[in-house]
Amino acid sequence: MNKKLEAKLKELPKEPGVYFHKDKSGEIIYVGKAAVLRNRVRQYFQASRNRDPKTELLVGEIYDTDWQVVDSEVEALFLEAEMIRRYMPRYNILLRDDKSMTYVRINFKDTYPNITFTRRPLDDGAEYYGPYLSAFALKRALKYLRKAFPYSTHTKLPTRACLQFHLGLCPGPETGELDEKAYKANLHRLVRVLGGQRKTMILELEKEMKAYAADSEFERAGAVRNQVFALKNLGHQIIFSDKEFMDISKDHALVELTQLLGLKKPPRRIEGYDISHMSGTDTVASMVVFTNGVSDKGSYRKFKSRIPGNDDFAHMRETMTRRFSEKNIKAWGMPNMLLIDGGKGQLEAAQGVLKEMNIQVPAIGLAKKYEEIVVRNDWPYTNLNQEQVIKMRGFSRVSEDFTLVDLPNTSNVVKLLQRVRDESHRFAVSYHSVLKVKRQTVSMLEDVPGIGPGLKKKLLREFGSLRGVMQARQPELEKILGEKKATVLRQYIRAEKKQV
Repeated sequence: MNKKLEAKLKELPKEPGVYFHKDKSGEIIYVGKAAVLRNRVRQYFQASRNRDPKTELLVGEIYDTDWQVVDSEVEALFLEAEMIRRYMPRYNILLRDDKSMTYVRINFKDTYPNITFTRRPLDDGAEYYGPYLSAFALKRALKYLRKAFPYSTHTKLPTRACLQFHLGLCPGPETGELDEKAYKANLHRLVRVLGGQRKTMILELEKEMKAYAADSEFERAGAVRNQVFALKNLGHQIIFSDKEFMDISKDHALVELTQLLGLKKPPRRIEGYDISHMSGTDTVASMVVFTNGVSDKGSYRKFKSRIPGNDDFAHMRETMTRRFSEKNIKAWGMPNMLLIDGGKGQLEAAQGVLKEMNIQVPAIGLAKKYEEIVVRNDWPYTNLNQEQVIKMRGFSRVSEDFTLVDLPNTSNVVKLLQRVRDESHRFAVSYHSVLKVKRQTVSMLEDVPGIGPGLKKKLLREFGSLRGVMQARQPELEKILGEKKATVLRQYIRAEKKQV
């Protein structure tokens, strides 16, 4: 251990947090969480401790250590997961001992979604949150949150109300009295709390409680009051705070990004944008939000394009115009930086709208092919620092209008921008796929005589998708449609399969 690190370890706090081990080049090689940072980090350097060979390799490479203090161990759990997704440290992979990480699965397409845990996400249309390294801590967090937001864990509904229902921890889908819309809204609130918006949720619920009381709906007001009490009580056990999720001045990637672009201060809210379509059909745009370097899924937004064709530049201009409308600025606030998925053309299209609307926001692009950062030379809200480029072991190519910055893919800045870009791409593709399937479903079922919107909805609810309808047997279809209409539908299905 070098003297600088030895002196630094003496400053370790006794609070919970996340720590970052770095090698000589400054690359983050391991991210971990701790209930007490002072105790956990010092353990790595205790000669008396028995360590396995992989940990010995890690300790041998540690040259420096930084940390972020948070409010609780569970908050450290979620921050650790986000930082690992961002930096992909090689020793986090090496030290896993071939164990998979845990995801929370919620399928909002189900009538009454349940919450389950899995180690392998599937492309099944469900929402997955994670991965999280500690399944025990994750389940403990959700156990406490269940008191505020009761949720179902039933993979198969029991024949009578379960024990958890009587304890107030399950909403009771098996009773047949559960409101589907209200239950799903409850789950969305739970997800927001998991994302660090506990205090915001408390304020919203208190406002809702007062509105119910003013309308003399005292039963509803009492139910919301109980949720508020349960959330506030979490402060005595675990805290999901919506204040500065971490000390932004210590976030390596944000600080380096600030220095690279010559920004006045680290960008607290970064918005990432991408366009997705297939040959100009079902064109959509995504807006993802990273607050203090951490994904804020509750703030994600999507746009269905009103312009036909596959002109990415036109779609980007449309997206920027709609995002920065007076209505949306008031509802969503203003970002501190924009990241456009694409090269010069996409960035120029976005900045053209910003200029016309007098929106003073730093904006850059991330070109896909070589992962180059694209900066416009005459954009007044970014001032590329060439000395910082060299310091970060990168180089730049300057043209008349743009500068392309090529940094090592191991750099903190690139990893942050890739994380934002990949999220915007995933979110856009996901929405595009939903529209595509919906259009295909609508076009096929609308051609069948006698099947109106009501029957179409029943079919999709019963069989889950168009594919499920097409695979259904005649007797199954007859239960919903009757013999005549089921026969007609089967004829259309056979014709559709022949075309495929």
